[in-house]
Amino acid sequence: MRPNITMDSNCSDVITPILERLYLSPMYGLEFTIGFIGNLVVVLGYIFCLPAWKSTNVYLFNLSVSDLIFLCTLPELSYNYAHNQKKFSFALCVVNRYILHVNMYSSILFMMWVSVDRFLLLCHPQREHILLTVKASLCITILNWIWVNAQIAPLIVFIIQDLKQNDWTACHDFGSLGEARVTLIYTIVLTITGYVLPLVGMFLSSQRMVSVLVKREELLGTSFQRPVRIVRAAAIMFLVLYTPIHIMRIVRLASRLPELNLSHCVLDYINAVYIVTRPIGFAHSVINPVFYFLMTDSFKEALQDKWKQIKRMLLTSP
Repeated sequence: MRPNITMDSNCSDVITPILERLYLSPMYGLEFTIGFIGNLVVVLGYIFCLPAWKSTNVYLFNLSVSDLIFLCTLPELSYNYAHNQKKFSFALCVVNRYILHVNMYSSILFMMWVSVDRFLLLCHPQREHILLTVKASLCITILNWIWVNAQIAPLIVFIIQDLKQNDWTACHDFGSLGEARVTLIYTIVLTITGYVLPLVGMFLSSQRMVSVLVKREELLGTSFQRPVRIVRAAAIMFLVLYTPIHIMRIVRLASRLPELNLSHCVLDYINAVYIVTRPIGFAHSVINPVFYFLMTDSFKEALQDKWKQIKRMLLTSP
């Protein structure tokens, strides 16, 4: 049950609709426009340009496919927020929210495995380690998808329960779903298992890479800092983009607990800050293609070769 709050002001009649129309709608539209193009290039590049796949390519390809599917849900959200439409179909509400959160947690998990892959490659440059094989990466990928879907599955129950309470019309965001106490417990567990642990794994991988590279530099006198910088940049990206939305989602749910008895305006200000963090958290799908080009030189070279072939065909065609 939602707390019984006295309407001491009209905050929600102004702040939330303005943010949804003037902030969420254009931000989602911008993220779709930029991110869709970048991720589509990556997906097509992997399918048509890359001659030989390695373990890293498997993780990055699945990451780009996940981002591409997620980005396709943004135009609908952008349109609804722009026209202040609160009504969604049952199927659209469930599928949209489900894809959004599966993408969020699959992204950081796949990027963690990319970091582990980069570390193992430093230790085993001949790829003799079993986790550096394509077969192992495919098995890990399947387990990743199963794990992430199991993590997000309870969200479907919360969405359906919330839709029932609102006569199957209003589709609320994660922070506004159902019984605040139950949803709060779930989001804390999801934050720890789906965000904190993979992020720690990324930072640990980068730290282990540093120790290995320091020893190599002492022996060979050559700098090998580029892989570490890339892995650290990915970890910092998720830290900067994901931390605000996870903190504010917990704060938003905690603020709805009846025993706190917060005023309506305070609740609306908290929700406003939570709204601001949402497009920031989803911006990873726009930035991820940069890492596809930086992580593996073979992919970048394959795209360059294909582009040269296309230019030659256009120049020689009558």
